[in-house]
Amino acid sequence: MPLLLAALVFLIIILIFAGIYVVTRGPKDGDIIRGRLEAIEKGTPFAQNALDLNLIRDELLSSIPTLNKMLVRWSWPGRLRNFIAQAGMQVRPGKIVLISAAMGLATMQGVRILYGNFWLGVAAGVPAAFLSMIFVAIKRSRRMAAFEREFPEVIELLSRSVRAGHSFAAGLEIVSTDLPDPVSTEFRITFDEQRFGLPLREALLSLCHRVPLVDVRLFVIALLVQKETGGNLAEILDNLAHVIRERFRIAGEVRVRTAQGRLTAAILMALPVIMMLLLHVLDPDYVNLLFADRLGQLMLITAAILQTLGAVMVWRIVKIKV
Repeated sequence: MPLLLAALVFLIIILIFAGIYVVTRGPKDGDIIRGRLEAIEKGTPFAQNALDLNLIRDELLSSIPTLNKMLVRWSWPGRLRNFIAQAGMQVRPGKIVLISAAMGLATMQGVRILYGNFWLGVAAGVPAAFLSMIFVAIKRSRRMAAFEREFPEVIELLSRSVRAGHSFAAGLEIVSTDLPDPVSTEFRITFDEQRFGLPLREALLSLCHRVPLVDVRLFVIALLVQKETGGNLAEILDNLAHVIRERFRIAGEVRVRTAQGRLTAAILMALPVIMMLLLHVLDPDYVNLLFADRLGQLMLITAAILQTLGAVMVWRIVKIKV
C-alpha cells in the first residue's frame, strides 16, 4: 500500500510538471513562421499583430471568468502579471495561481497520506506551492541578465546610427532587427509604441517599467535630459556605454572576491540534507524516527525554517550590488 501511494504521488507530480512545461514553454519557430506568413497574406505587419495581441491578452488575468473576477479585486495579480511579462512568458497570472495551488495541494495530500501527519503535509505543501513562482523568477533573472549583458551593445549601436545620420527612432528599429532577444523584443515594443503615436518620453518610461534595471533607468534619464537641454546625443551614449562596461568590470571583480563566501554558503546549505540522506542509507531506522515521532516532525519543520532563513541571510551577505 505505501508503494502504491508513493507511485500515485510521483505520477501526480510528473503530471503537474508536464502541465507547467506545456503552459510556460515559449512559441516554437514553426509557430512564429506560421504567424508571419499569415500576416503577410493579410497584408499587415507581423510585429503590429503581435503587439495588438499582447495588448488584448493583458486585459485578462485569467481565461476563467470566475477566477478573473476574483483576481481583479486585488492589486497583487497585476504585479504578478508584470513579473511574468519580465520573464518573457506568455502566461496569464491565473494559470500560475492554479498551478501553484495544484502543486501545493497534491504535495500536502501525498505527504499527509504517506506519513499520517497534517502539519507535516502543510510544511511540505507550502514550499511546493511556490515552485512555479521560483521557476518564473529563475526565467526572469536569466532574461534580465541576458538583457543587461547585451545592453552596452544596444547603446553603442544607437550611437553609431546617430553618428551615421539616422534619427533616434530609426536607431531603435535597427536595434530591434539586428540584435538578439531579449533586447530586440523590448526595443521593438518601444519602437512600435512611439510609431503608433505614443510620445517618446512615455515609450521610454514604459521600457523602464518592463525592464527594471539600473542601466535602463540611466539610459532613459540621459535621453530625457538630452531632449530637454540639448547636447551631442552620440557622445552621451558613448559615455553611458563606457560607464556601464566599467560597472560590469567592477561587478566581475566583486564576484571573484566573494566566490569563497558563496561556495561556503552553498556547502552549509547542502550539508544537512546530504548528511540526512547518508544516515538514511546507513541506518534508516535512525532517520525514520524523525518522520514517525511527533517531536521529530516538529524538529524537521523547525530545522527547515531555520535553514531557509540562514540561506537567505548568507545569500544577502555575499550578494553585493554594484
